[in-house]
Amino acid sequence: MNETLKRTISGAIYIILLLSSILYSTESFFILFGIFLIIAIYEFCSLIQTHKIFPIFFGISLYTSITLVSYYNKITTETINRFLDTDFEISINIQELDIVLLVVSLVVSIKCILFLFYDKFQKISTSSKYLYLLGYIILPFIFITKISFGINDYNPKIIIGLFILVWTNDTFAFIVGKSIGKNKLYEKISPKKTIEGFIGGIVFAIIAGFLISKYYIQASPQFSEKSIMIWTSIAIIVGIFGTIGDLIESKFKRIAGVKDSGKIMPGHGGILDRLDSVIFVAPIIFLFYQILYYVS
Repeated sequence: MNETLKRTISGAIYIILLLSSILYSTESFFILFGIFLIIAIYEFCSLIQTHKIFPIFFGISLYTSITLVSYYNKITTETINRFLDTDFEISINIQELDIVLLVVSLVVSIKCILFLFYDKFQKISTSSKYLYLLGYIILPFIFITKISFGINDYNPKIIIGLFILVWTNDTFAFIVGKSIGKNKLYEKISPKKTIEGFIGGIVFAIIAGFLISKYYIQASPQFSEKSIMIWTSIAIIVGIFGTIGDLIESKFKRIAGVKDSGKIMPGHGGILDRLDSVIFVAPIIFLFYQILYYVS
């Protein structure tokens, strides 16, 4: 099969699967990203050359547990009590738990940035491998699900809007870089990325953020200006940190000596190749949400 056709078909299947699961129900969204998490852990373990069974078991257990106590606390409690014939009650402060998870993820994000820009970090210690697995892979998937709930209930427009910003940034960074790019962004890690493309991606992401707020989110008139500010800010976060996330994954692949993180998507690589920007920006956007919540 022609490589371009193969890439087009697998890309279309990915987008249809992603959008349909997000729009169908909260549960289908949780399930799909749980599956994505399993694949991402498998791919990352292959990159850093470590065992896969325990990380996958730990990752999906943590993802499932936090999802259940965060959004299905009552049902989970009733089910446990019914099966064990007890009067057990799950009493967890979700906000405090979120802050702890966020701090861990942000600390690992900083470690990832240091790993990216310092040449001496070529070999990854065993402790660092598991730290990256927790803060760079597992926790960001949890924050992706939390971002989708916004202030109160599940809102598919939020997560779809985030993916639109990521796709816009990636697409126009490539187009602008290909058209007028002359200055390399970080050549030894990603030779094709340019400064012009990086700036172009951010500019078009900001435009997309404005359009998403104005015509897709459609906030009420009294919140219209605030919504535009929020979505253009998220666009800037995506443009900057999404690119850093892409470069970090590229460095992991360069050290592993591979082009793609996996082969599950013909012509595109692995799930990590598709979600590297999203998983790196997710904790930062969640932090942005927390700041907005406390200052508003």
